[in-house]
Amino acid sequence: MYPAANGRIVVARLLDRPHPRFYCAGSVQGNATVSGKQTDLLRQIFTAAITAVDPLRVLKDHLPEPPKGRTIVLGAGKAAAAMAKAVEENWRGRIDDGLVVTRYGHGLPCRHIEVVEAAHPVPDAKGQEAAQRILAKVQGLTADDLVLCLISGGGSAIMTIPGAGLTLADKQAVNKALLKSGANIAEMNCVRKHLSAIKGGRLAAAAFPARVVSLLISDVPGDDPSVIASGPTVADPTTREDALAVLKKYRIEAPAAVLDRLNDPACETPKPGDPRLALSETRMLGTPQKALEAAAAAANAAGYTPLILGDLEGEARDVALVHAGIARQVARHGQPGAAPLALISGGETTVTVRGQGRGGRNAEFLLALAVALDGHPGIHAAAGDTDGIDGTEDNAGALLTPDSIARAAIKGLSAKAMLANNDGYGFFAGLGDLIVTGPTRTNINDIRIILIDKAGS
Repeated sequence: MYPAANGRIVVARLLDRPHPRFYCAGSVQGNATVSGKQTDLLRQIFTAAITAVDPLRVLKDHLPEPPKGRTIVLGAGKAAAAMAKAVEENWRGRIDDGLVVTRYGHGLPCRHIEVVEAAHPVPDAKGQEAAQRILAKVQGLTADDLVLCLISGGGSAIMTIPGAGLTLADKQAVNKALLKSGANIAEMNCVRKHLSAIKGGRLAAAAFPARVVSLLISDVPGDDPSVIASGPTVADPTTREDALAVLKKYRIEAPAAVLDRLNDPACETPKPGDPRLALSETRMLGTPQKALEAAAAAANAAGYTPLILGDLEGEARDVALVHAGIARQVARHGQPGAAPLALISGGETTVTVRGQGRGGRNAEFLLALAVALDGHPGIHAAAGDTDGIDGTEDNAGALLTPDSIARAAIKGLSAKAMLANNDGYGFFAGLGDLIVTGPTRTNINDIRIILIDKAGS
């Protein structure tokens, strides 16, 4: 067990763990025996979800046969380093060249594949330089060569090359505005693809006539390959008009160069049927559904009937209201199932930032849930990002117990006021109930777990 420190529940830092194990300890008060039991179980369920999509466990069964020619391993995303390490451990041929780019702190040492770290969620010069090198490595390939692409969530920001007429500052400005706007991941990536020289199928087009096999870990609802990391190796069904519509919908004041780019037909991405993408194949390694099913199995083994709500989108606080309503119905009326029951959901919510607090969508969700439940007995919850980073903060998520609001009041913390200020991080840090894992090196977005116990249990 690790003691709570600096407002955190330490769930074992994962910087050098090939297969993460999670530990949980904190300052839970009130009925400590009950809350401790439930928080331990929440930790176990969260662990099961992440383990189910650990690249070091699942990648080996999806590798293609080595080619006659060269093998080039490229990749981008929060899971890219772990995927690269898994390739090295299981590849049956020679690796001629390799470069993957991941988020700062998410790297792993590899023997043959270079690992570069860059910024997320707002791109930086390191990510741009790595992306330019990746694009250069697919030039001049032949039909006998293989490009093995390792793609996971986060790749949109981490691997960036501004399109013609754009600067890195232009892309940074648009990224920051999109992150604050409340746009969902598909909308954000629609814009990103049309401002990029490598995403939206352009990487695979540049590699033609080589065979391109992409191994993907999905972090998007529906597991659409064209949305995951903005689909650098697959055709893009969206258009520049769609991208302009996103900017208009969220009233984003983009730099003039961005608008000029989107109004130029030359910015259009490769579309379905493009012959340069005919040799591009995708294989899905891990999905949110796979993680949800693993979480449900862990809950069931502990005696809780699991109810998977699926991958959900929408404002974090609105999604919290829906979860609270279902949890209350279970507790009061045994519908749609009787307690003990575990509500489990995934997907990526959004937060429209209006306040000045420190947030993260999982902390925002849990704080809104706390307000909605108002200390309802017998309901415990956890929410966390499976990559170990809740938005831009240093925590994966947080824990909620029935006495969270009461404990906060004693400390002078107002749940409603802090929610209005988008300060979920500050609220749970004040209670010592942040979950800190460090990088997990996988990413299938968020896992939310609500345990509802029978009255008196």
